[in-house]
Amino acid sequence: MAALGWLTPRRRSATARSVLAGEASAEAARKTAQAREADAGPPDGPAEAEPAEPEFPVAGDDLAAAFFDLDNTVMQGAAIFHFGRGLYKREFFHRRELARFAWQQAWFRLAGVEDPEHMQDARDSALSIVKGHKVCELMAIGEEIYDEYMAERIWPGTRALAQAHLDAGQKVWLVTAAPVETATIIARRLGLTGALGTVAESVDGIYTGRLVGEPLHGPAKAEAVRALAAAEGLDLERCAAYSDSHNDIPMLSLVGHPYAINPDTKLRKHARAHDWRLRDYRTGRKAVKVGVPAAAGVGAIAGGAAAAIALHRRRK
Repeated sequence: MAALGWLTPRRRSATARSVLAGEASAEAARKTAQAREADAGPPDGPAEAEPAEPEFPVAGDDLAAAFFDLDNTVMQGAAIFHFGRGLYKREFFHRRELARFAWQQAWFRLAGVEDPEHMQDARDSALSIVKGHKVCELMAIGEEIYDEYMAERIWPGTRALAQAHLDAGQKVWLVTAAPVETATIIARRLGLTGALGTVAESVDGIYTGRLVGEPLHGPAKAEAVRALAAAEGLDLERCAAYSDSHNDIPMLSLVGHPYAINPDTKLRKHARAHDWRLRDYRTGRKAVKVGVPAAAGVGAIAGGAAAAIALHRRRK
């Protein structure tokens, strides 16, 4: 599964990289959704009922769609954190690589800034794990990892919101910095339309160790949603978006119906100031956040380092 790295030259602006990443993700999502339209299966089980929503979503409005962030919005924790656990269990990487990833993650947590040199180093290191592996191999492993670590971590309340859009005849897309292959597996298991995610370059079905554009994070998510809406003929003012993170304010601001789900402090403040709807499905006062911090741009496979180290200590 793809990790994070740079494909485009550094002289390109962040905006240009975001647009490229967004367009690549939208194209990958549309191709995957079209391929499975004729053979779409049911979700993995009934979603738990939630209290009745207002008149939105509007049934039969085919110019509307819904876009859901994944980590801590649809699923408890970070998808790449759980995926990293699965890869470590299958001995995809070893303790020496874990130490490097752990140091890079710790630096991001302590520095709290997106230093280009450190970010590129982290992404290049993570990409080295999957370089040379077959896409189909990682997809098959992803299916197993979903069953092992992810299936029981889906927020019933958010799933019910997604199902409401599906019941209204609208398409529902995941939008995440996780690899598009991982996101696509989760979307299919939940009976959603498809997924927008970080796109890794592959040649003849083999990962090259590079990305197309940049990680689908922050502004790149908004660009992906914009590109997909244009391709699908959607009216963004009639669409909805859901997220827990202030990093997704650009995406939430694109649509006419933004929702803050299990919001972090900055998003909660912004949502209240702009009269956005809020939903909080956490039982505690604060949600437990796992995985790579936002400052790291959601560093893909490196996100599994902390979990893998914990597992190793437990075994000892």
